[in-house]
Amino acid sequence: MTTRKPILILNGPNLNMLGIREPHIYGSTTLEQIRQNCEAFAAANGAAIDFRQSNHEGVLVDAIQEARTAADAIIFNPAGYSFTSVALFDALKTFEGPIVEVHISNIHARDEMHRHSKLSAAAKGVICGLGPDGYILALQAVLQILGRLPARSGDA
Repeated sequence: MTTRKPILILNGPNLNMLGIREPHIYGSTTLEQIRQNCEAFAAANGAAIDFRQSNHEGVLVDAIQEARTAADAIIFNPAGYSFTSVALFDALKTFEGPIVEVHISNIHARDEMHRHSKLSAAAKGVICGLGPDGYILALQAVLQILGRLPARSGDA
């Protein structure tokens, strides 16, 4: 019998300031509220999560490397590191499970500096522009990929 591991939900720099920082872009929901919503969704679907945030690139790299043996999937909002971090990209490439990148804002509709995530190439999918609900959609997606939720009718 295969032991189910938690899903790592990893959050990058400044996401601890959600609800305060640029609410016209990111809304008023705090990271703590997102964590609580993710925990409730995971519990309702028989899953566990490991929810983390760091402002430090090396801590995020360490978490991804640890996830290789400690998590079944990664949901990652790399925040500002999306556009700059080769180190995070290289770490993500070592993870064998599904990775879903999440952005609260629609990065494709933002200024030139915030339009192209270097990390997307390491992800199975990207959810952006759907606000905090993107985290729940990412959880649903990885649970379906892992075979823990049935695929929706009509899905291949």
